[in-house]
Amino acid sequence: MGILSNILGKIFNRKPKAAPQPGPTGATPAPQAAPAPEPVDVEAVLEDMAAENPQKLNWRTSIVDLMKLVGMESSLAERKELADELGYTGDKSDSASMNIWLHKQVLKKLAENGGKVPPSLLD
Repeated sequence: MGILSNILGKIFNRKPKAAPQPGPTGATPAPQAAPAPEPVDVEAVLEDMAAENPQKLNWRTSIVDLMKLVGMESSLAERKELADELGYTGDKSDSASMNIWLHKQVLKKLAENGGKVPPSLLD
């Protein structure tokens, strides 16, 4: 599994905290087509994760902090591998520029793969 797939899985497989849904009432409902899945609210999931994390992580602007927040290795080697996976063509020794690009690309990929990402995070 690639690094991007790992990030997507850690976010999409976690549901934001919400009010509990009512259980079945005992009546047998008529079979229905399954509703289309709701887009995952990426911001809500990450905010929940941040609230549970003892570190103050700036996941909104930092790829390092975003990777840490979802429980992944955020070393330069991992980020370079992610850059290769996403097709980064810039200078990987300029880690600041690469990190900014990576953060934008990861959020873009989250949106492209069914995540609801606020436009303010996609700029």
